[in-house]
Amino acid sequence: MKIAYFDCFSGISGDMCLGAIIDAGVSTKELEKELRKIPIGGFRLISKKVKRARFKAIKVDVKQQSAISIQKSEIRKWKDVENIIQKSSLSHELKQKGRNVFKRIFQAEAQVHGEAFNQVHLHEIGAIDCIVDIFGTMVGLNILGIKKVYSSSINLGSGFIETEDGILPVPAPATTEILKKVPVYSKDVSCELTTPTGAAIIKELSSGFGEMPAMEIEKIGIGAGSKDFKDKPNVLRLFIGNQWPTTTNQGSEKVTVIETNIDDMNPQVFEYVMEKLLKMGALDVYLTHILMKKGRPGIKLTVLCTKEKKEDLMKIILKETSTIGLRFYEVKRKVLQREIKVIDTEFGKVRVKFSRLGNDILKVTPEYEDCKKIAKKLNIPLIEVMKKIV
Repeated sequence: MKIAYFDCFSGISGDMCLGAIIDAGVSTKELEKELRKIPIGGFRLISKKVKRARFKAIKVDVKQQSAISIQKSEIRKWKDVENIIQKSSLSHELKQKGRNVFKRIFQAEAQVHGEAFNQVHLHEIGAIDCIVDIFGTMVGLNILGIKKVYSSSINLGSGFIETEDGILPVPAPATTEILKKVPVYSKDVSCELTTPTGAAIIKELSSGFGEMPAMEIEKIGIGAGSKDFKDKPNVLRLFIGNQWPTTTNQGSEKVTVIETNIDDMNPQVFEYVMEKLLKMGALDVYLTHILMKKGRPGIKLTVLCTKEKKEDLMKIILKETSTIGLRFYEVKRKVLQREIKVIDTEFGKVRVKFSRLGNDILKVTPEYEDCKKIAKKLNIPLIEVMKKIV
């Protein structure tokens, strides 16, 4: 599985994300083509090679064609942003992720300014720049084929910054609000290193924060920040490659198991809960028939997840089911690398899952839904379709 790791040793901002993605191989033309699907008027992405403390990087700026572009004052409130996203012709997935990023920013601004969510204004964020930074990052990751994103802990910087609200401490209040429950630190530079936009992007996209996961690096993208510090490269590093099973304990990795026994709930609710848990990042969800006290039949709900997702998933179970208590514990597991490719077969194009151990392919499995469509269309046994594809 292809993954991306953001190394935020000098913070993160929207333009740094774009610079790193372009340096990793996505052209500005490709990004602009996709971003034209958003009705925000005319703009161009200007990328140039720069040095940050003798570190080669790409700096990206958004050049607005003011005569036909939406002005900053036209996008201030949540309803303005939501309306533009809804009118775009981007995929549903990109729309949803972009909406989530903006929602984090608006919620943070509302919290720190003590205003209602639907009334708060974005004070420091330029309209087109912010939209391009957020959606450009997500579009770029899609073009690069990224399936999962991870991040280091985040350097926030220190000192003070001038804003429309006056002089504020670093990190900015909105940045701090967005990055709750994320590992952060302040080191080396008296300057704002992480912006609210950068914070919201990485909080929404990252599946985990900490050390770089075991991976085979294929590409490295370097995005430049606006300032050039004398002794420290002000850059964001983006590592792209295939994820490997962790080598500790012969390829095992730690996951959290959450369990609960339920004997007093309508069974129809389980499908809804399982779907919601998987959507929120559970690695696996399954049900087991059990026999409880006094011979009562019950169901054991089991969820596998990362440590970072544990609290959120437990909240869902407690809110959405009839249980009043949970068990959770850490276990080790070992998994093969998995990658889905579209291949040509005698039936046409079919998605196939390849499971690898290192460079060795151990299993090849055609996607069930694709095979089912073929079997129905051609009126041949499903098992025959799957056998021929393999």
